[in-house]
Amino acid sequence: MHVLASRLRRLPPSCGPVRLIGVDGHAGSGKSTFAGQLAEALDGAPVLHLDDIASHDELFDWTGRLLREVIAPLGRGETAHYAPYDWHARRFGPSRALPPAPVILLEGVGAGRRALRPHLARLLWMELPREESWARGRSRDGTELREFWDQWVLAEQRHFAEDPSRPFADLLVQQCQKGYEVTEGPGVTVGPDHNVTQGDGPAAMC
Repeated sequence: MHVLASRLRRLPPSCGPVRLIGVDGHAGSGKSTFAGQLAEALDGAPVLHLDDIASHDELFDWTGRLLREVIAPLGRGETAHYAPYDWHARRFGPSRALPPAPVILLEGVGAGRRALRPHLARLLWMELPREESWARGRSRDGTELREFWDQWVLAEQRHFAEDPSRPFADLLVQQCQKGYEVTEGPGVTVGPDHNVTQGDGPAAMC
């Protein structure tokens, strides 16, 4: 993890003074856990969770708000302000500040969407099949959110069908028995002798 952190620190800024790193993948694929560990390796880098940006009414239709409230201010070297969504109370909470930092992690389904990619220094994709990811997510959230998960799966399928992230990922991240394995992603320019798989399906690594 520290090798990856060092690699990310050396990148040129991508959003004003910030190196904005996208961590995308299917719901339940382990994005939050991985981003938390990577943030720690980056000496406490801020993590913006897209679960705080999305809402029941806007599962994926939050691009404009994120660009206005977060991306634009950071791009000017200013502190961003956004209101995290409370999924239990079903309303947005008090405004939260996000000052510019050398590295900021943007974690969540859709972090690699086309409107955000120009602002990312790197896009990481959690390499776990969608059915396995969703099963993990359902198990984590329990029967109370069963109806929500049914709606979410359909929404996520539509999103990635229209705006896939994995084909543009710079790095693929797969959880192994001990830690993570990180390999070059489809978004990296490769030679004609390399086979690059497109779409959101995983390649075996561990």
